Amino acid sequence: MAKIEEGLYYSESHEYVRVEGEFGFVGITDYAQNALGNVVYVDMPEVDDEVNAGEEFGAVESVKAASDLISPVSGTVVEVNEALEDEPELLNQDAFANWIIKVELSDKVELDDLMDAKAYEAFCEQ
Repeated sequence: MAKIEEGLYYSESHEYVRVEGEFGFVGITDYAQNALGNVVYVDMPEVDDEVNAGEEFGAVESVKAASDLISPVSGTVVEVNEALEDEPELLNQDAFANWIIKVELSDKVELDDLMDAKAYEAFCEQ
């Protein structure tokens, strides 16, 4: 069973967002990294890029497949996790500790469209 953390918001495309004040830390879930297998590359946007909820912002490549990253929230990228450039496998080690982008949220109402941990767990079991 994949690890699911309480207090985060989850999308159907298996990204999460951890909200801290006006910022959201976006990454892929443990379920997603399990499905992908060994991650070998993470394509990330640049700082100051705009991301939109439901739209692609990058990609994760593994030895098995490449998967688009779909942003669960809208806003401005204020930081990217540069550690993933040299060590993309950090996503396999702990997907929740290794967020991909930090976004200044432009509309917190969008969080209402995402799942909580309990709903995401049920979604993954389908």
